Amino acid sequence: MRVQAVIVTFNRLAMLQRLVPRLREVAGLERILVVDNASTDGTGEWLASLDDPLVVHETLATNTGGAGGFHHGLGWAVREGADLVWLMDDDGLPAPDCLDLLLDRVERDGLEFCGPAVLAEQDPARLCFPIRLPGGTRVVHEMAAVEAAAVDGLIDDVVIPFNGVIVTRDLVERIGLPREEFFIWGDDVEYLWRAQAAGARIATVVDAHFLHPATDDLGTPMMFGRTTYNHTPSDLKHYCMARNNTLNLRAYRGWVHVLLFWLKTVWFYLFTRPQPARIPLSARAAVAGLRGDFTGHRKYLR
Repeated sequence: MRVQAVIVTFNRLAMLQRLVPRLREVAGLERILVVDNASTDGTGEWLASLDDPLVVHETLATNTGGAGGFHHGLGWAVREGADLVWLMDDDGLPAPDCLDLLLDRVERDGLEFCGPAVLAEQDPARLCFPIRLPGGTRVVHEMAAVEAAAVDGLIDDVVIPFNGVIVTRDLVERIGLPREEFFIWGDDVEYLWRAQAAGARIATVVDAHFLHPATDDLGTPMMFGRTTYNHTPSDLKHYCMARNNTLNLRAYRGWVHVLLFWLKTVWFYLFTRPQPARIPLSARAAVAGLRGDFTGHRKYLR
């Protein structure tokens, strides 16, 4: 099986400089494809200076966000003949045995879209991104809870894309590439839900670990602890989240879930983290998405 890694990077040269050497040490990788989203911090120059045929890169003309980067990188890997594509952002760091453990379960269990447990770099006993366990509404933050819930080392139908996940060529040929117009936030969820709708075999491999800096207030409790909300202080990220989540829920869950998401947004920014200006921003984002306008986030780019 031909395995290629895809890294999407933008203006995080220091983090890329620790990730690429880690991947160069991983046995079994045919190539490391780096998609540079028009970085301005010397990333392109550093990549060009590498004297290693294992690492190749393309610098895009403009910043297309994570969504555009993964759209480009996954398509690139498939065109190059990869059977399995290992996808990640520039700020993650896989454990040395991460790929081996993932590949073992791909072969053993026929997984088509699988990933590691994504751990908070500052505290590896906790998940970087909270997950809802299958078969209920329980959201967990602790790695111990994930390990306890695993069946034969897997959490079925759950994965955190695109943080060290493996996608098979066959799945890409069935469902296509990530939606590049999403820019950031929600493109990964849409791709996961699209794979689920296509009947893909999906799982988190609990023993495989991937470190990621814990940032933003993902999974902030609200409504007296009955649910959570993915808050971020970034207007850019919030705009894209409100727009893209509205579209994802409408397409895959229905209008009831869209309305519940809007209700949560209003509640969160009125009572949980009072920030009333976020409510009209959210509304503009949602309406733009429903109209098919994916240009509104540009005003928040810096």
